[in-house]
Amino acid sequence: MRPDFCYRARDVLPEFPAGACGVDEAGRGPLAGPVLAAALILPAGVELEGLRDSKLLSAPQRTRLAAEIKAVALSWAIGEASAPEIDALNILQATLLAMQRALAGLAQVPTEVWVDGLHAPSFFKPSRAVVKGDQRVVSISAASILAKTARDAHMIRLADHYPGYGFEQHKGYASAAHRVALQRQGPCPEHRRSFAPVRALLP
Repeated sequence: MRPDFCYRARDVLPEFPAGACGVDEAGRGPLAGPVLAAALILPAGVELEGLRDSKLLSAPQRTRLAAEIKAVALSWAIGEASAPEIDALNILQATLLAMQRALAGLAQVPTEVWVDGLHAPSFFKPSRAVVKGDQRVVSISAASILAKTARDAHMIRLADHYPGYGFEQHKGYASAAHRVALQRQGPCPEHRRSFAPVRALLP
């Protein structure tokens, strides 16, 4: 299923409705690995100390909050789009696909879907994209943490299958160490061949 329609962001941020779902992704920029998305529904009025955009938190803080979020969420799910799917669809469409898979995994149907960024996947419930939603909407902040911790754990597992690239350290992002490993070893099956630094090393 190709997510071929998305909604544009709105400038006005209305009150987040009860039963709505927050969605965010992790892993759009890396040279390797999948893009993951998280979708979750939190109880109305829930408070989680220290909750904010995952990029503003340390790894231990994200791990603690992820456990707390899962414990209180009414429903949560993770969706994934693989590196080959990213190459076939492009990173935006693959991200929307991962979001659709996360939404499909929810045990509870949300009343609405709120997504961080400029685009939201097509869904049979009202959906909207919120610029900087991971800083403005609690449920999207929580989704960003679940997506980030899930993807980091996935990349650590991939490091065991593809040693020498340092996936456990840089999580597939284009760090200097990763680029050196790419030059030395060449791309592995988890590298995104449509991304320029990887494409340049292909035969």
